[in-house]
Amino acid sequence: MDDMAIDTDEIYYDSLTLLKRLITIPSHSREEDAASKAVAEFLTSALPQCEVKTLHNNVWVAAQGFDPSRPTIMLNSHIDTVKPVSGWTLPPYEATEADDRLYGLGSNDAGASLVSLIAAFRILSERENRYNLIFAASAEEEVSGANGMELLIKELPPITFAVVGEPTGMQPAIAEKGLMVLDCAVRGISGHAARNEGENAIYKALPQIDALRKYRFSRISPMLGSVKITVTQIAAGTQHNVVPDLCTFVVDVRPNGMYSNREILDELQREFPECEIKARSLRLNSSHIEETHPFVSRCTLLGLEPFGSPTLSDQALIPYKSVKIGPGDSARSHTADEYIRPEEIREAIDMYVRLLDGLTL
Repeated sequence: MDDMAIDTDEIYYDSLTLLKRLITIPSHSREEDAASKAVAEFLTSALPQCEVKTLHNNVWVAAQGFDPSRPTIMLNSHIDTVKPVSGWTLPPYEATEADDRLYGLGSNDAGASLVSLIAAFRILSERENRYNLIFAASAEEEVSGANGMELLIKELPPITFAVVGEPTGMQPAIAEKGLMVLDCAVRGISGHAARNEGENAIYKALPQIDALRKYRFSRISPMLGSVKITVTQIAAGTQHNVVPDLCTFVVDVRPNGMYSNREILDELQREFPECEIKARSLRLNSSHIEETHPFVSRCTLLGLEPFGSPTLSDQALIPYKSVKIGPGDSARSHTADEYIRPEEIREAIDMYVRLLDGLTL
């Protein structure tokens, strides 16, 4: 076995050790302090030649020889987790090994991607490449928080391309749906429920809700399909004998890459004039990268299958071309007894390196 193979094996075992440590550190969104410190300590020890930087609970490091005239690739995954659901049969904050699986909260989403990308960064930073390389561990991804990627991206140098680590079975998601939450209101006139008076806001809202359910945007993405509109919450009335004069409801909108969030909001406001529609935020846009992009082309040459992802990630906050790809399975995320198979991490490290080594942008 040559030296490179020995080094790669050592890096793989380092990765498993780091993941096991991170599982034992609760790192719910906005509470990643200890996990952030652990990642920074690991990077400082593993990359003594590099300066490891922190910003809030985000951690990032650039490979040596950064040259502003060259393109820059960012490897990114997140360190925060959701809180454990009630169905766990194993301790969520213990790294439990059984049946060739490593169980623990965050093992699949997205600890495996995080440690695999760190490993790839360590390997690639020792090689000659035509690009600058940055690794960034972001906080608050699960809540799309303002102190996560949105804050970090302002600190980083301009990025040409990003690899976002999320559990995709190491298949490249070249498109991702965004998110926009709408607060809607329909107004009526109050009155006594026992008399034929007033204008019931609930009755006025029901046709609007049904029309929203059936509404179709004309542009359909070949990867992501249609814009998805789902009414998820509704509230009205103050007491049983008062005709309600206000009905409010919440709408979950998943953009498909064919419209900006602003365009979707403008169209809905125009088509539903009897309904007051306000967006909580326009910041979580969908993303898309061309199938002809050099990274995507290399994915295809290696037998990987590009697809469109319905789930949100830090891609929504990265204003640069990006691909979401990582070990594990999205179906395991946010579930009881979450796990990753160690061989998935080994295969991911190898695939990341094969996809990025010598890549020309």
